[in-house]
Amino acid sequence: MRGVLRVGLALTVVGATVASLVSCTQTVTGSPAPTGGIDTASVGGLPITDGPSGPREGAQDAKLDVEGTDRGEMDRLATNAIADLYEYWGDQLPKHFDQEFEPLDRLVSYDADGEGAEICGESTAGLVNAFYCGGGGEDAIAWDRGQLLPGLDEMFGSMSVVGVLAHEMGHAVQFRLGEKSNINQATPTILREQQADCYMGNFFRHVAEDQAPHFQINTGQGLNQILATLFFIRDPAGLDHRTQGAHGLAFDRVFAFQQGFTNPPTRCAEMDTDEISERITEKERSEQDNQVEGDIDPTENIDKLQESLDGAFAENGSEQPQIVDNGSTCENGNATTPVTYCPDENIVGYDADALRELAAKPDANASPGETGSGGLGDFAAFAEVASRYALSIQKSMGVSLDDEKAGLRTACLTGAWAGYTNQDDRILRLAIGDLDEAVAELLQEESLIAADVNGRQIPSGFARVEAFRRGFLEGWTPCSKDFS
Repeated sequence: MRGVLRVGLALTVVGATVASLVSCTQTVTGSPAPTGGIDTASVGGLPITDGPSGPREGAQDAKLDVEGTDRGEMDRLATNAIADLYEYWGDQLPKHFDQEFEPLDRLVSYDADGEGAEICGESTAGLVNAFYCGGGGEDAIAWDRGQLLPGLDEMFGSMSVVGVLAHEMGHAVQFRLGEKSNINQATPTILREQQADCYMGNFFRHVAEDQAPHFQINTGQGLNQILATLFFIRDPAGLDHRTQGAHGLAFDRVFAFQQGFTNPPTRCAEMDTDEISERITEKERSEQDNQVEGDIDPTENIDKLQESLDGAFAENGSEQPQIVDNGSTCENGNATTPVTYCPDENIVGYDADALRELAAKPDANASPGETGSGGLGDFAAFAEVASRYALSIQKSMGVSLDDEKAGLRTACLTGAWAGYTNQDDRILRLAIGDLDEAVAELLQEESLIAADVNGRQIPSGFARVEAFRRGFLEGWTPCSKDFS
């Protein structure tokens, strides 16, 4: 069994969006009670904090036997992560599965630009990746310290490195549990990968509870960034979930991570092929569908977007706003970028240049933060416009547009519109990979998809994703009923 995380080409896309982390912890205020079953003031019952994320200052480096190590910064980071994972699973397997956890036979560090080491019957030369392999006499986790780990660290911060290794350790847990984790030789890759994401969520709950010896993470932007990382290590668009090697879309991987974060490891072990087949979003596509280019200039298709949104909310009976190119301004009221809803005028104004920048295809060859490094894709831009349109729908309901409930309704209604486009006869049809663009944008620090009319976001990334998911799966009706 081999779990290879699909990382690489997308690593250098959004370095400029990584949040800077402050040095002291404080609780971020929010609603004290759940709204529509979604608690905006906590993450899985933990208060939302904005504080340090990364290696714990003053913690002594772990001493583990790592083959090929250069004892540099990346290997120290990886070794400390493995040590904390050993401790965590050493406690959890006896507690939940009545089974001892055995450390791995091999830990291997290598440089993809170097000579290469032999592991799992392959050379690591040129392999920009991290992976677990088990069976056939192998029980090992290996990582590329030359390109992969530094790239993750530079783009998303050191906790993304911990996340990748936590995912790979999830495969080692599966290998040890075997049929206790619904895993056998016939198990499709997608189930293995979703379980590993879930086990990753288990460990990050442990870190968020301040229990890890070497690491800490805040439950605000720090945890949101881990969720956003899943966008950049998702499956390539168009890969069917039944394909050997499929990991799943970010929309599905975030769900699996959340399940692990909010439940014990037994929930991850319960995932089976029936569950995966029922909830995985990226179903089989026709050959014609797989050839569809998903990234278009949104400013040249505003008329189609207008028609799409009008159709999605036609049954609401409200006076639908006009989408106009006015530089994202309002004669009265606050403006937001790149799109603004103006309640007095009932218009959605956008900044054409900013929308095009957001809609650009990610540039895999750009350096982190480099000008022109690309955006998140066309659906990310369309979803920003849809979120401001959704405020007009809320205005017609007579509800507030400037509180947390407005943010939840906005995410839910944007998800409902996305679900509306997921049908064959739509003028704008959801393309392969579009949901991932929405998830990535939803989790960015300045996204409007889960924000009120003034651009104030729901602080909990879990709440943002759940509200969007509810609209996508159930339509716009629960958006008004659940978040009133």
